[in-house]
Amino acid sequence: MSEPTFRQRRLGRVLQELREKAGLSQRDIAERLRYNIAKVSRIENGQVPDHSALETMLDVYGVIADDVEPYLEMWNLAVEKAWWHQFRLEDQGYISLEHDATMIMTFEASYVPVLLQTKKYMRAVFAGSRTRRSTKWIENQVEIRSRRQQRLHGDDPLCYHAIIAESALRHADREQLLHINKMAELPNVTVQVIPDSAGLHDGHNGSFTLLDFPYPSDPRVLYVEHTEGSIHIEDLARVRSATLTFKHLSKLASTPEESVVWIERLAAER
Repeated sequence: MSEPTFRQRRLGRVLQELREKAGLSQRDIAERLRYNIAKVSRIENGQVPDHSALETMLDVYGVIADDVEPYLEMWNLAVEKAWWHQFRLEDQGYISLEHDATMIMTFEASYVPVLLQTKKYMRAVFAGSRTRRSTKWIENQVEIRSRRQQRLHGDDPLCYHAIIAESALRHADREQLLHINKMAELPNVTVQVIPDSAGLHDGHNGSFTLLDFPYPSDPRVLYVEHTEGSIHIEDLARVRSATLTFKHLSKLASTPEESVVWIERLAAER
């Protein structure tokens, strides 16, 4: 059995909070649903209950009819098959986190952040990999990244704050640089550049991303890619440390206005 997704674990956390607020034990709800305690525990850790069980749990926890809708929506999201399934991507990956996030703060030491990349730049990144990929595979990945970029647009766009090392931008062509500035015009997008003159700083430890989500029970998540893959972290101490690092890097970086001017100048050199 696969690990629960972020959405499924969110539903489980909320159900646990409702149970505890109602002053009930896992045994109490197990008896009401005719489950064993282990199953109740699994539900609270991300196993999605069937719809009728969810309604019973909400009733037992004292959630009145007028307040049920948000929990039903959480359940719908937990069982939903999202757009990335057509690309055979798993729900446990970063894309599902990105899709649900309301705000993302990312520091990029080596590349233009994915949500700000042009298709030409994407193809160049894949072409530069030591792993040989077919044209079909590359175009599939370009389509996935393009779909992800739609989160920056629409009626409820993602708030996005990207801090980019100067050295990462010096490898970008004119089209890519101008595209970054175009995206920076969006009210929900902030772009800052850390100049090489800032010297040594914590950003040299590597790129990382912080994600915030819409529900109060959702923890901030730290996401880090590495040579062998990636990891997302919910540990409070490590997330707090990364948050402080991001704030520090934001202070070291040029202001958004200064960054746009610097990128324009760099583009003019191309």
